[in-house]
Amino acid sequence: MSKELIYCVEDEVNIQQLIKYNLELNGYKVLTFGDGESLLEISKDKLPAMFILDIMLPGIDGIEICKRIRQNPSANNIPIIMLTAKSEEFDKVLGLELGADDYITKPFGVREFIARVKALFRRTDTSNQTDTDLANSIDIIIYGNIKIDTPRREVFKYDKLLDLTLKEFELLKLLLLNKGKVLSREQLLEKVWGFDYFGETRTVDVHIRYLRQKIEDDDSNPKLIETVRGIGYRFSDK
Repeated sequence: MSKELIYCVEDEVNIQQLIKYNLELNGYKVLTFGDGESLLEISKDKLPAMFILDIMLPGIDGIEICKRIRQNPSANNIPIIMLTAKSEEFDKVLGLELGADDYITKPFGVREFIARVKALFRRTDTSNQTDTDLANSIDIIIYGNIKIDTPRREVFKYDKLLDLTLKEFELLKLLLLNKGKVLSREQLLEKVWGFDYFGETRTVDVHIRYLRQKIEDDDSNPKLIETVRGIGYRFSDK
């Protein structure tokens, strides 16, 4: 197993040590930070394969760190896991809207934590695709004014490049490839976040809302991504 580098910012020393020990036990390289400023400074010179961000921090909090990471084009597709001792929906929704890929509430079980890290790496690792998978993949998907360049992971609207996170890209591609077909929230979680994802279906709603803001002409009256009440979502085939 290659030793992917993970940056973790957590101001509680016991939790920081717990995360570092168990990630390293599972073959990862880990750099830990007690504050966001230190993480952002070292990220200017070297980016990791994953960020793990505590929300409640001295100085710059995890939400602001996530926002700044996503403003860097080179880090736009690096997976981010948010940690928090709070369960308020506000923090969860805001973190996901800013581009976090997963969200874990403390206290958490070590086995679940490691499983979610591994699942997130699997979802973002294209090196595991077989030659058959690559041969059968569709390079360019076009629908109306929306164009998806799958090899480059880029989405254009009216030929303008959109700033989509990895999960937004995967959601849009999956919906568009199944246009006209209703996909449940559970199906979307399984396909985009992976079989081992432990999150809740609310995660899908947050990402859909943010995706609509980027691809719809009027996200308050969406025409492309339709909500099927009580089930999930459908990309319009009209």
